[in-house]
Amino acid sequence: MADLSMLTGRVVFQYLVPVHVEVEDGIVTCVTVIDETPVHDPILVEGDADLLPAALAAADDGQDWPSWQFGY
Repeated sequence: MADLSMLTGRVVFQYLVPVHVEVEDGIVTCVTVIDETPVHDPILVEGDADLLPAALAAADDGQDWPSWQFGY
């Protein structure tokens, strides 16, 4: 397990997860992120690459995830 005490800054990473998309009459009505998917092949977006293992451990330690944000 990574040492979470070393995680003192911001680390942003991304990885692919499956989603369930519902389309009704040509309009997306619901997008559900299937968040039980383990992190696989993460890509560092921002932050210290040395802290990525600790960030991954924090993301998968059983804590509730914050609300989802869709779009840019």
